[in-house]
Amino acid sequence: MKKVRQVGPVREILGGINSVTEALRGTRKIYKLYIIGKERNNPRIEVLVNLAQNQAIDVKLTNQADLDRLYPQAPHQGVVAEVEPYRYADLEDVIAQAAIAGEKSLLLVLDGIEDPQNLGSIIRTAECAGVNGIILPRHHSATITPTVVRASAGATEHIAVVQETNLVNTLKTLKKAGMWVIGADMEGSTEYFHTDMPRPAVLVIGGEGRGIRRLVRENCDLLVRIPMYGQVNSLNASVSAALLIYELVRQRGNQPDFAKNPVARPQGVS
Repeated sequence: MKKVRQVGPVREILGGINSVTEALRGTRKIYKLYIIGKERNNPRIEVLVNLAQNQAIDVKLTNQADLDRLYPQAPHQGVVAEVEPYRYADLEDVIAQAAIAGEKSLLLVLDGIEDPQNLGSIIRTAECAGVNGIILPRHHSATITPTVVRASAGATEHIAVVQETNLVNTLKTLKKAGMWVIGADMEGSTEYFHTDMPRPAVLVIGGEGRGIRRLVRENCDLLVRIPMYGQVNSLNASVSAALLIYELVRQRGNQPDFAKNPVARPQGVS
């Protein structure tokens, strides 16, 4: 079998069935799909091959050793894709989509989530809950890497993620657009499940360990806390995000309108 070549820095490598499947269903340009020859008849791999062939994407059969070299960071499950780098969305587009969704819109601001696994888990929850978009700081934050894509089970391919240099200014912009900023903080005035949260909402989740930074906290309209009844005094950031996201969804009803109008990320260049 022909040996898989390493790609240049302008391309990324995704591995794993979920990550590659969602990339094929998303907007990224897929340059090539590699699968282990003996896995060709695996039903899940067959779905990937059909998706790729329907998009005229080159499918190459290879072997375990070559895929291990191409994607060494985690089990690749017999499939690897060569793709264009992740493309971030524009804040203006996300705000415009939130305006269309009206009072049921929900944005998520992550103030310094540095662990890729946490970021991926949060993105997965947000996409499942129909969040309009996610905003990350450009510095002191994990970015959308193949590791984050894998941790999100491919959810990164279906939700708008924005990078902004100054989160304080971003929150001010969101407020001017008519949104309420709700921060998750251990010193919050009320417990989140006893709070009628205003809408449309921007939910702010702080980084692992330090929480929301002071200036970001001061620009929140409301601070809510998750009660701690045990000996450990904090939750994993992805767990905290999941609890608060779904409480906001619950308060808006079981069928949030914003789930029907996701913001598409920029299309890949052919």
